Amino acid sequence: MLDALTTAIGVAALALAAWCGFAAYRDQPTKDWHFLGMAVVTVLVLAQLVIGVVALARGNRPDEGSVIFVAYLIGAFAAIPAAGLLSLTERTKWGSVTVSAGAVVLAVLEVRLFDIWGGTGA
Repeated sequence: MLDALTTAIGVAALALAAWCGFAAYRDQPTKDWHFLGMAVVTVLVLAQLVIGVVALARGNRPDEGSVIFVAYLIGAFAAIPAAGLLSLTERTKWGSVTVSAGAVVLAVLEVRLFDIWGGTGA
């Protein structure tokens, strides 16, 4: 896996969490700009998913097992879109809180993915 990409996703996820958290603080729902930020983070995670699957196909193995690694990759890929969809159903500040929480979850998943892979580049 690419350590730089994992770090970039973690930082982008925390930035999204802060941005949506600030919107919630101001009693605002998620807006189009927030969804653009969610799209950027999701594209980064999609790239990570593809790179992770290719690394597994090339014979590289994570330290803690391939099944758990793939499960975390899929969970990371689903975190922001799921939070975004939930925020569409809650058009109050709580929609922004949902996205903020989903982004924090993604950042934690990235740390765990780094640990599962072994903390080294592919």
